[in-house]
Amino acid sequence: MNYIQITFQRLDPELPVPTRANIGDAAVDLHTRIDVALAPGERTTTPTGLAVAIPDGYAGLVLPRSGHAHKQGIGIVNSPGLIDSGYRGEVSVILVNHGQEKVFFSRGDRIAQLAIVPVPASEWVEVGDLDETPRGEGGFGSSGT
Repeated sequence: MNYIQITFQRLDPELPVPTRANIGDAAVDLHTRIDVALAPGERTTTPTGLAVAIPDGYAGLVLPRSGHAHKQGIGIVNSPGLIDSGYRGEVSVILVNHGQEKVFFSRGDRIAQLAIVPVPASEWVEVGDLDETPRGEGGFGSSGT
């Protein structure tokens, strides 16, 4: 198992520290620093009161909570949100209400998840032709589903 240490700052000391809900979970919960009310179709940027120092070679992915998506239609506009390793500001989440009812989150409620993933260094090399694969240029819907 790979292990990395993620340092963080609580910009609001009354909010919980990032933790996994269960052993083996891929992400930690993010909490809202403010009360939020979202009407159907509305979106808002929601601060979490958390700043992180993600190490080089890794990135943070801000992901929706499946329970909010299933029960209330809450998603993240730019899902997944990307936190680059050089960013040191407050993590915010752009919530959107895809549901039919107004949704409320109270300060401290869990609103999203943050997963830390490896990002390999890469070099982009321009070529005249790409290697051929069985799929080729088959795009959207090319697999028949």
